[in-house]
Amino acid sequence: MKKLINAVPDVLSESLQGFAAVHGDILKLGDDNKFVCRKTLKPGKVGLISGGGSGHEPLHAGFVGMGMLDAACPGQVFTSPTPDQMLAAAAAVETGAGCLFVVKNYEGDVMNFAMAAEMMETPVATVITDDDVAVETSTYSTGRRGVAGTLVVEKVLGAAAEQGRDLAALKALGDDVNRRTRSMGVALSSCTVPAAGKPTFSLGEDEMEMGVGIHGEPGRRRVKLASADAIAEEMMGAILSDLSPKPGAPCLLLVNGFGGTPAMELYVIANSAQRILQSRGLTIGRGLVGSYVTSLEMAGCSLTVTMLDDATTALWDAPVHTAALRWGC
Repeated sequence: MKKLINAVPDVLSESLQGFAAVHGDILKLGDDNKFVCRKTLKPGKVGLISGGGSGHEPLHAGFVGMGMLDAACPGQVFTSPTPDQMLAAAAAVETGAGCLFVVKNYEGDVMNFAMAAEMMETPVATVITDDDVAVETSTYSTGRRGVAGTLVVEKVLGAAAEQGRDLAALKALGDDVNRRTRSMGVALSSCTVPAAGKPTFSLGEDEMEMGVGIHGEPGRRRVKLASADAIAEEMMGAILSDLSPKPGAPCLLLVNGFGGTPAMELYVIANSAQRILQSRGLTIGRGLVGSYVTSLEMAGCSLTVTMLDDATTALWDAPVHTAALRWGC
């Protein structure tokens, strides 16, 4: 194992300290590194809180800031944060309008956020993301996994919260955006969890894992390496089959790298994906390409499609200032 670390037990704390030092104008660390939160809160705004296992950076801490999350709770690598982390984050960012939890559909995350919600004394609601069409159940989840589509939900909700929408309205909006969002991924290599010291799984030189999860969970099947066009065709075919969009409808296309894929290759996949969308009579109203929901150093990518309307597009376009996303400000 070759990694830029000092000692395995210190990886998360040292990473968070470095993150907070570099982005101290936007955010700060909570006590004992339990959470990352906005440096400046907006009084009377619903507090948006998310979190999950580390190793998926910039998700979620990289999306803390104006126009997105108010706080993020980082667990150990690929391990859910604990309820006390969510409670501490909520206490830090709740300003009188309640809190909304955005939770990826993994059993540990769902259970721990639910426990925190039960213990909270202020109003709280939860949006669960489950955008992965690859498999119906997985190593970590009952039902579909929440993956890169979580970014879309967090961005849209963040903009709506900045406008002052109340907790019930934000809950309804988050559930609606999640219903209009689908994703699927492919892995060309494994990742190595520092504590394990070896790859999570092995792939032959000419193999790929179609439908892989963001923790390295098995996908639909292991197949021979194919062209970018063929990979995009299978992933986009599964996504569009599930979404059943109307011809002519606009969509958001997110091409997300898993941590070990260069931008040049992600744009090759984006080119393939846009041709497929065009052939199905769909238009890319908005797009985003980059490594936003990663799996440590895994090579591969995911495609996410969100069906847009004018209101959702306006919320996507609204100003955002976080460590990982910034526009309009």
